[in-house]
Amino acid sequence: MKDGFIKVSAGTPDVRVGDCEYNADEIIRMAHEMEGQGARIMVFPELCITSYSCGDLFWQETLLNEAKAQLIRIAEETGDVDGLIFVGLPMEYNGKLYNVAAGISGGEVLGLVPKINIPNYNEFYESRYFTSGKDVNGWVTFCHSDSSDTEYPEYEAMVSPHLLFTCPQMPELKVAAEICEDLWVADPPSTCHAYHGASLIVNLSASDELVGKDSYRKNLVSSQSARLVCGYIYASAGIGESTQDVVYAGHDLIAENGTVLAESRKFTNGAVYGVLDIRKLVNERRRMTTFQFAADKAQEMESYYDEVFFDLQTTETDLTGLIDSRPFVPAAMEERERRCDEILNIQATGLMRRLAHIHCQNAVIGLSGGLDSTLALLVTVRAFDMLGISREKITAVTMPCFGTTDRTYNNACQLSLCLGTELREVNIREAVSLHFRDIGHDPEIHDVTYENSQARERTQILMDIANQKGGIVIGTGDLSELALGWATFNGDHMSMYGVNGSVPKTLVRHLVRYYADTCGEKKLSEILLDILDTPVSPELLPPKDGKIAQKTEDLVGPYELHDFFLYHMLRWTCPPAKIFRMAKTAFAGEYDEETILKWLKTFYRRFFTQQFKRSCLPDGPKVGSVAVSPRGDLRMPSDACGTLWMREVDKIKI
Repeated sequence: MKDGFIKVSAGTPDVRVGDCEYNADEIIRMAHEMEGQGARIMVFPELCITSYSCGDLFWQETLLNEAKAQLIRIAEETGDVDGLIFVGLPMEYNGKLYNVAAGISGGEVLGLVPKINIPNYNEFYESRYFTSGKDVNGWVTFCHSDSSDTEYPEYEAMVSPHLLFTCPQMPELKVAAEICEDLWVADPPSTCHAYHGASLIVNLSASDELVGKDSYRKNLVSSQSARLVCGYIYASAGIGESTQDVVYAGHDLIAENGTVLAESRKFTNGAVYGVLDIRKLVNERRRMTTFQFAADKAQEMESYYDEVFFDLQTTETDLTGLIDSRPFVPAAMEERERRCDEILNIQATGLMRRLAHIHCQNAVIGLSGGLDSTLALLVTVRAFDMLGISREKITAVTMPCFGTTDRTYNNACQLSLCLGTELREVNIREAVSLHFRDIGHDPEIHDVTYENSQARERTQILMDIANQKGGIVIGTGDLSELALGWATFNGDHMSMYGVNGSVPKTLVRHLVRYYADTCGEKKLSEILLDILDTPVSPELLPPKDGKIAQKTEDLVGPYELHDFFLYHMLRWTCPPAKIFRMAKTAFAGEYDEETILKWLKTFYRRFFTQQFKRSCLPDGPKVGSVAVSPRGDLRMPSDACGTLWMREVDKIKI
């Protein structure tokens, strides 16, 4: 539960139709097993104590009494389980029979949530037996099985469709329940639950299996978790329920904000596990003004919610294998082509629209032989192809100076020629040397003046060539560099349209690799692969023995770490200590804790001191959920103080 993480489980026990004691044995066994795996919220299927397929046996008093007795036994025999458990059973209340989800913890039944939407389309005709619990609001009395063990043998549990099970040790964790059909209707109860603060929805289900129904079910659970920005646990009846004409497959699902974290194999019993980040969900809701409006409107609804409380021990959830170290990069290979092509099209379409709007048919781009300018040129070529403009209208300018190596120079030239663009070379050594003389700078002093003078000279040349051509300068800087302020103000920081401005370095590398693999041109592919193999460098310091002397990642840190920090800070507003914890897990075996902490400090220091550069960025297309455009994505004061964040980083112990 530390940092908002909690492990949850959905389980399908082996059940026998109508055998409550056997079913309870299985539920108890699985609950202890789930706790042993670290789960703290455990969900079992609809009517699992009796089984869903009892038919007219639901009218039998013997079955109903035994179901209640076994519920009490389950509660007591899982009293030592550190968790909140949901089980399903039929429950008589005020002369009516209800299909309920019972929440149990600490040896007692905490509350009963009745099913609201009762179907009549399956072979067991639920509406034949059960009443909708829409308007139920009362109490059910339970007696401990051994009253001599307690001074107060009886206790009451609320029965209502409007219950929130809340954990005081983790106030953001508010759990609400709905049952099977409730999810499938046009206005699921879980919508109202979420508006009233539920961050986790559990669904006790007995959804029978039909061809193709599993895909629809999965989409339903996933989309509901996305709409409600919540965790969603769906536990479904299994093969033990299969009788007469209906088959059940035990299709269990765990989803978080639109992503399915775990899914059971069909036609098997057992449990699935997932780790939810409740704090992340709550933070996301807070950011979404539309969701907040819905929460405010919830107060106008007729429904009133009661809270029941359950206790959990504060533990550190194991995150091993659960945190993606490259969150900006498509994880699934089958998604690679579609995602990469989509990103390139977004970049190219943005540029295409700008060119068309200003009636411009020329573009100028500084081509260094590095990753960023390579991607920018590939995007520009795609935009010109979309517009039907000759690639010869693209002027790729290489500007060798003190730090340029033969490798990057040759790659820049070959790339331009291979893509059919105009190649222009402007050696800036003499101009920069003259500038050093004008400002009285010793060229033997390789300081920031030495470096930035070259960057600004290159930008001036690009702007002036663009004037000659009647074109615009295409910016090449990426999101990672902007986050760290690794750009020369009014140098490579500036352009007329920055196509890479919301593309982080890890994704730049991925896109260039994709292009190399799919372009179908051997020569172009070879050039791109060599560029990928070249160390990232601004090449502003003289080379050593003909090789790059200035490696960016030696100075500011590995970009995969900074991209990870950036993603979790901006996208999910995670605090430094939580980011460090996740990074330790994500990069285990790649970076040790000392290295991660070192560059985390660098990230926060640079991020807060370099906002002034981001406050005056040129336009550029947004391609993902994280960007730093001052016109909407990051409205951060240029002089914001980072003391709070640095103080938390400094407190991290390793």
